Amino acid sequence: MVDFHHSSDSEAADSDEELQRAFAAGKLKPGLNVVVEAPKQSINNVTGMKQKLKELQQGLDWVERLDLTNPPAPPPPGSNETEGTEGSGVEETDNDFKRELRFYRQAQASVLTGLAKLHKLGIKTRRPDDYFAEMSKTDDHMKRIREKLLEKQQGIENRDKARKLRDLKKYGKKVQQDVLQKRHKEKREMLDAVKKFRKGQKDKLDFLEETEGKGKGKQQNRHGKTDQPFQPNRKRQYKNTKFGYGGQKKRGKMNTKESASDMSGFSKKINQGKPGKQYANKNKKGNKNKRPGKTQRQKMKNRQK
Repeated sequence: MVDFHHSSDSEAADSDEELQRAFAAGKLKPGLNVVVEAPKQSINNVTGMKQKLKELQQGLDWVERLDLTNPPAPPPPGSNETEGTEGSGVEETDNDFKRELRFYRQAQASVLTGLAKLHKLGIKTRRPDDYFAEMSKTDDHMKRIREKLLEKQQGIENRDKARKLRDLKKYGKKVQQDVLQKRHKEKREMLDAVKKFRKGQKDKLDFLEETEGKGKGKQQNRHGKTDQPFQPNRKRQYKNTKFGYGGQKKRGKMNTKESASDMSGFSKKINQGKPGKQYANKNKKGNKNKRPGKTQRQKMKNRQK
């Protein structure tokens, strides 16, 4: 019978001893598992690449290819850039702005060289004014795009109108609130003034004088302008002279202390003359233009004949 447990312990002890000897010799590195990568093999198949290049080459003219190999254009005067293709390449690859600027200069130099070659070959580079190129998209597609743009623009205008209406509503509510607050304030001030007047703290009410002054002022025409003082019509004036202005009619001619002591209407000729004399004088004055009688008129006619 084989003792597997004893054999496994002996193998473990042998492996531990090997590891200790390897560690003492400096052959072990930190870490339990070390990944060992196989070295890369670089293949430089020149014949294969030339064969593929011949297959890709079609032998076309430069006008058909339009490929250019040239250095970038010189930097503008006054800039901090340095000319040349070597030396500053590492810095430009790390700096995004310089790298993009180098691409721009490269494209600029290519365009200038290409235009010169095209002009030399007699090829026109400007499109004539009466040239109509075929659209890459169909009319139906452009119609749908136009409708989409119009719909988007209409939506923006509707949103702007809705926002303006909301702002106007807010402004209208604010104005209405201001007007209501002003009315409440005037009413409160008027009630306070009435209370003070009742308690004897004020001699007169200012708002009553203002309203009376406004009511007795000038009449407004249809445009709201005051042209002339208010006057009642003729019918109203006649009724006022005939019936008065309303109020109590009885005891209107009773004497008072002031009217009894008033002697402005007293005249000696009228009040202290002989009885009937004043009336006779009045009749004489009134008979100056009296028409003559019938017989007197007949006599006057006979005289004229």
